[in-house]
Amino acid sequence: MVAQIQRRREAAGRCEPLHCGHRDPLDCGPAGCNDEPPPPVVLAEIAQHIPAEDAVQLWAEARSLYFAADFPKYASKEWRQLHPDDPKRLAGALDAAENWRKYGDEEELLRWFRDVAAPREPLWARRTKEELDALAKHRRPHDVIATPGWPPIKVPGTGNWRHHIDGRQVDLPHNRPRPITYEEAA
Repeated sequence: MVAQIQRRREAAGRCEPLHCGHRDPLDCGPAGCNDEPPPPVVLAEIAQHIPAEDAVQLWAEARSLYFAADFPKYASKEWRQLHPDDPKRLAGALDAAENWRKYGDEEELLRWFRDVAAPREPLWARRTKEELDALAKHRRPHDVIATPGWPPIKVPGTGNWRHHIDGRQVDLPHNRPRPITYEEAA
């Protein structure tokens, strides 16, 4: 509460003065204002005038409301309509902070709950053991084919390289393409 009042006073100090000269409407009394503006407020003096019992009482009331779950959800319309010093408002903030500490991001938690609760494919509609065994059978490896204009390809299991030479697939023990002859260069 002390910090909240300090922030209000600091914000009021940055505002344009009212017609009476005050910067904060709370400085104006019920009978009106004097013609002279009030002296500047020192924040340390304000903090000394706020009794500590008020902060302790607010905390105690907020804890009892928190444990009784008698408060609106944090940042809801009802929560925003509460007065800043209302213990229900602090209890809602405490609840939100505790939920964040326990569960992290609420949207991520809800997405996880939706994924866990999503309907699964029934067992009778899944693949049978025979289908899974057929998928697990060893297949013949694909053929290695050299492509024109590309470097040779290593043939697995052998020490050969497959080259594409004159439109044919040729296996050689090296990956150096054949040298271009004088006639081919011309």
